Amino acid sequence: MSILNVKNLSHGFGDRAIFENVSFRLLKGEHIGLIGANGEGKSTFMNIITHKLEPDEGQVEWSKRVRVGYLDQHTALEKGQTIKDVLETAFKYLFELEEEMNNLYMKMGDVDPEELDVLMEDVGNIQDILNHNDFYIIDGKVNEVAKGLGLTEVGLEKEVDSLSGGQRTKVLLAKLLLEKPDILLLDEPTNYLDEEHIEWLRRYLQEYENAFILISHDIPFLNSVVNLIYHMGNRELNRYVGDYDNFMRIYEAKKKQLEAAYKQQQNEIAELEDFVQRNKARVSTRNMAMSRQKKLDKMEIIELAREKPKPEFNFKTSRASGKLVFEVKDLVIGYEEPLCRPMNLLLERNQKVAITGANGLGKTTLLKSILGEIPAISGTIEKGEFLFTGYFEQEIKDANYNTCIEEVWKEFPHFTQQEVRAALAKCGLTTQHIESKVLVLSGGEQAKVRLCKLINKETNFLVLDEPTNHLDVDAKEELKRALKEYKGTILLISHEPEFYRDIVTEVWNLEEWTTKII
Repeated sequence: MSILNVKNLSHGFGDRAIFENVSFRLLKGEHIGLIGANGEGKSTFMNIITHKLEPDEGQVEWSKRVRVGYLDQHTALEKGQTIKDVLETAFKYLFELEEEMNNLYMKMGDVDPEELDVLMEDVGNIQDILNHNDFYIIDGKVNEVAKGLGLTEVGLEKEVDSLSGGQRTKVLLAKLLLEKPDILLLDEPTNYLDEEHIEWLRRYLQEYENAFILISHDIPFLNSVVNLIYHMGNRELNRYVGDYDNFMRIYEAKKKQLEAAYKQQQNEIAELEDFVQRNKARVSTRNMAMSRQKKLDKMEIIELAREKPKPEFNFKTSRASGKLVFEVKDLVIGYEEPLCRPMNLLLERNQKVAITGANGLGKTTLLKSILGEIPAISGTIEKGEFLFTGYFEQEIKDANYNTCIEEVWKEFPHFTQQEVRAALAKCGLTTQHIESKVLVLSGGEQAKVRLCKLINKETNFLVLDEPTNHLDVDAKEELKRALKEYKGTILLISHEPEFYRDIVTEVWNLEEWTTKII
């Protein structure tokens, strides 16, 4: 049974086409991975099918009474609400149905037998919906999902405007899962989630009976939960049966076949054109030349897809720092209340350390305390000499109305415009991206602009807070290579062992110092 039909969809921004004549069909129970490089339009596609954005052309048709749940990283949470308040809004439509059912019961005493049969049927349908959606065990379901995503440890009475990025994502995801929609639309749900809760979500999606569309650049996660891949690229959307690894095998084989056919056709065209040029002027061979020209005119020319620029991340290094990078003694971090027991940590030159642990333990707070951006509650932080620090923040909340060129030029005013353009192009951004405002770029493209500023700054100490969030597969692999080759010191927060395992020399698990129950 078809849940969603998308027909002849075309859309673009300015003179930049995102899709051209794209069609898509979603069937009941399909678990789809929507993949593609940064900026190819995956989130735009989600916004179009959820009617948040009107396409330039084409139709989006949902089946009747289909309930859609969309995890959008930009969803606003109402100030003053607690986590429990937000989670209970997942059942709003069920409470409305219960009220409708009670009103139907009230009407039954005043109708004739025929109308009574209709009302009884309506009541029966509503009762089935309430039973199917666990209406009578709501508290149990809230606690089950909240516990699975680590929200009970945070505290269901905690107000949502005080949450970290990871905790906020968990609240949105928990609300969505409690709604039990007919289709889940998940846009990079593992961003900001810690390893334990990524694993919980993996198991949940593996057992999920309904359909979902998942955007993710986390390949092991994708492989474990999807049975179909839709690849978005070069304004097209193509379907592949199986997981991501199977898609890559077929995609690479098709690419090689197309390249071979293109090469063969180009040789044939060159030979035909040469024959025409040599023989069209002579009477004796003019007919043969005209025949070959007709063949050329009728030929369906094979076109190769335009190669996307691959990012190159090469960090500039400054002079070496002193042996000591930093030492913290009896450090307690937090805001109004402590987030940890006293910590004693030492980082020396050329060490590469990953900081891990569940969301909300204070990993970002620890980085900001070490950098001096926020005061520690107690303890001391001693920094070494000759430190040239580069900091990649987890998320930038303020809207950025600068163009990419202006954003980089502001950081490096001595660059020429050509040097700014070249620096951005090396990070995998096209001319259209480079001339666009940062605000309109995808999350991955914005991350590349921020990385551009970081790699062109001379550093000997990199502090990176979840730098892989939003980055596509190529960019993630290139960043991994660059960090392995970096000659300085690295302090890195990441929830992706596949990423940091080959980079770091040591792992600091913040759960060893936390005052919270894990």
